[in-house]
Amino acid sequence: MKTAIVTDSNSGITQDMSKQLGIFTIPMPVLINGEQYLEDISLTQEQFYEKLKDDTAQVSTSQPSAYDVGELWKKILTEYDDIVCIPMSSGLSETCHTLSHLAETEFAGKVYVVDNKRISVTQKSSVYDAIALAKQGKSAKEIAEWLKETSMQSSIYIMVDTLKYLKKGGRLTPAVAMIGTLLKIKPVLQIQGEKLDQFAKPRNFNKAKEIMINAVKDDLAGRFADLHAQGKMKLCIAHTDCPDEAEKFKKEVEEAFGMPVEFVDPLSLSVSCHIGPGALALTCEVACH
Repeated sequence: MKTAIVTDSNSGITQDMSKQLGIFTIPMPVLINGEQYLEDISLTQEQFYEKLKDDTAQVSTSQPSAYDVGELWKKILTEYDDIVCIPMSSGLSETCHTLSHLAETEFAGKVYVVDNKRISVTQKSSVYDAIALAKQGKSAKEIAEWLKETSMQSSIYIMVDTLKYLKKGGRLTPAVAMIGTLLKIKPVLQIQGEKLDQFAKPRNFNKAKEIMINAVKDDLAGRFADLHAQGKMKLCIAHTDCPDEAEKFKKEVEEAFGMPVEFVDPLSLSVSCHIGPGALALTCEVACH
């Protein structure tokens, strides 16, 4: 069997990386003032943040066209026996539900869409796991089952630099956002498989980083203790338009845990839209590779 791996650009895997890895990445649409752009094709990270920081611009993300994805799958199936598709978590986008319906109705037994409950670097880790399993000769169905079984074995903690974008997206009332800004709160949010939720409300950047490190330590000592003891957990870092801070944070994390950070990537544009630039994220997740 020859199994193809498909993901979307929320994974942080670029079109060039896809070619190097021998996989396929669906570009996520971004709407700017009503005009559609495709991530990493007609819109760069730099262009996205330039527009996001422009208070007069309307920036949002959208789903890929089901028709376009179906055409991509048809093309892939002329060369491969089956497909594992790993979109972003269903808790953060309807894309997973849309593609699952498409697979069930038009590609049954050929395309397996996995609600892997991941995004950004954790989603990227799942893609790397799928590649490793495919190289071991696993079928799309077997790979999908493993990804589904391990879907909740990850944590993401995100420090937000400004409340402006949470307010703009309607996730905070203007009054709460104003109070938070005055107090210089740097909220830490979490994604535990589903939606973006509040985790803590530290008042400075360093405290926020400390809280994220301690939260991951608690996860590794608690609900992931057995996996961590087996050496199956790994750490990753993501950021929104602050690569220098992310590299500095990487050194702090590696010193705190005594283990390497596997990826340091930009956060998905779908998340960046809601939290804005200057954010840092720390993740831990299970890995088979």
